[in-house]
Amino acid sequence: MQCLADKVAVITGGNSGIGKATARLFAEEGAQVIITGRRQDIVDQAVGEIGHGALGLVGDVADLEHHQKLADVVKTRFGGLDIYVANAGVINLAASDTVTPDDYDRHFATNTRGVFFGVQAIAPLIRVGGNIIVTSSLAATKVLPNHIVYAGSKAAVSAFAKNWAIELKQRKIRVNVLSPGPVETAILGKLGISKADRPAFVDYMASHIPAGRMGRPEEVARAALFLASAAGSFVSGVELHVDGGMTVA
Repeated sequence: MQCLADKVAVITGGNSGIGKATARLFAEEGAQVIITGRRQDIVDQAVGEIGHGALGLVGDVADLEHHQKLADVVKTRFGGLDIYVANAGVINLAASDTVTPDDYDRHFATNTRGVFFGVQAIAPLIRVGGNIIVTSSLAATKVLPNHIVYAGSKAAVSAFAKNWAIELKQRKIRVNVLSPGPVETAILGKLGISKADRPAFVDYMASHIPAGRMGRPEEVARAALFLASAAGSFVSGVELHVDGGMTVA
């Protein structure tokens, strides 16, 4: 039996990586999925891969008007939603002394401001008993080299989520944080790691993870499914680390 049958799920940044894997799994489990992303061609490609009647909306979570447009589409098409996954994010690794104001503002505009105002816009449409999942990062709780600004932007959303879990309790809306560790996605290329250097990087990261390897997007998606489904019905206000044990390493 599909565990998300008749549910409506919105996943920001659902056009690639963890977001796309989550969207695909949710759709397979019966949800009507709506994804967002910044590029039309990539969103269209992801919608085709997800299948199951998935819909795509192009926009940037750093643009606050995008959130209202998304809310309007959800209200008009479906009357409301059951699951909101605030997943879209950016990362640029840099030590403190090399961070520019533009670097700082870009991280917080997308990873922090975008999450806060995204939830503000969509929360009124979440049905009683629904849930919100905020994607944070291992970096928010474990110091990693050159992650300082990224870590700060992600630590803030973890604090948001705990407050939302209390604010929305009267509507029985659960709010949880999903914190992945190193995962093999296309974002490795955006970090400046070439294809030639990727095997060495993956081996290096694996040596610091008790599980002995990097994670896969599908593994994080399964954790998101747990939080979104009835299986996680008594779970709210937690931060679930999906990191192969790296938090305690």
